[in-house]
Amino acid sequence: MNEQTTIASETTGQELEHLRMLSIFHYIVGGITALFSLIPVIHLVIGVAMVTGRLEGTDPEARFFGWLFVVFAAVFIACGLTFSGFIVYAGRCLRERRRHMLCMVVAALSCMMMPFGTVLGVFTLVTITKPSVKALFSPR
Repeated sequence: MNEQTTIASETTGQELEHLRMLSIFHYIVGGITALFSLIPVIHLVIGVAMVTGRLEGTDPEARFFGWLFVVFAAVFIACGLTFSGFIVYAGRCLRERRRHMLCMVVAALSCMMMPFGTVLGVFTLVTITKPSVKALFSPR
């Protein structure tokens, strides 16, 4: 029985280390996601320039396309930054071992972002679906 207790405590220590590492990687992937979601800022600037008439020869059709640039860029940036915020928040929740379902949903959604998000999402799902790891999360 003493041997089983030692194995259980080693397993828990290893699982806690896995959660800590997953938390760190969530912070990293969240930062990378935020950086890549800011790429359409150039489209936003060009669209604003088209709408305000700062570009030479801006006709009404160009202003319409300017609004398309502004709207699509703003939506893409807002969605990307929101998703990166969720990834970082899931990393914090993993570190604190709370909100198990939120961590699972964010891990599943991050699988869409190849290659880093896919790897992170799969490893997170594999780790947090283990019953012993799920038991570590507080019921909040």
